[in-house]
Amino acid sequence: MGIERAMEETMLAWARQVAERELIAVLPRRWAHSQGVAERAAGLGRALTGHAELLSAAAVLHDVGYAPRLAVTGFHPLDGARFLRDEHSADERLVRLVANHSFALLEAEERGLRETLESEFPLLEEPLLVDALVYCDMTTTPDGEQTTAAERVAEIVGRYGADSLVGRFIRRASPEIFAAVGRVEAALVAQPR
Repeated sequence: MGIERAMEETMLAWARQVAERELIAVLPRRWAHSQGVAERAAGLGRALTGHAELLSAAAVLHDVGYAPRLAVTGFHPLDGARFLRDEHSADERLVRLVANHSFALLEAEERGLRETLESEFPLLEEPLLVDALVYCDMTTTPDGEQTTAAERVAEIVGRYGADSLVGRFIRRASPEIFAAVGRVEAALVAQPR
């Protein structure tokens, strides 16, 4: 096993420990979702040569900012990314994926935090990797089961309400979410088996 591969596996093991420590006792359903998202990520390895472990680490950590002790701004992508950067000196690409997962910039705009998010954690210029995290998150239920992106968006709107901040964001982001999921599905079909 090469050194780079060993380091990536170490990143994933570390990410699982951090996410579990922050979520399992206080937000067990969020932990179940995070595990389901990580399982989806593990299935994308063939489409993301060289990035599979990074994606899996981001998948298991993407909602860590919901942990009550980390919820400084109340915007979980920003709170999670700051925690990973400030308390763990985590890999910059990992932190930026967590900060920007599932079109977080659009929700940041709704919250008046877009400039803050963009300046602290610029979006990665790796579109397939960014799309892959959207795919994993938006095709996993709150309980960690597989679903479609359309069902997931409907579930989020139903849970938060169409006129809530999150409801407005997810309805606004849904065309982008569906497009990202479509691009990942196309990439998977194009991969040799």
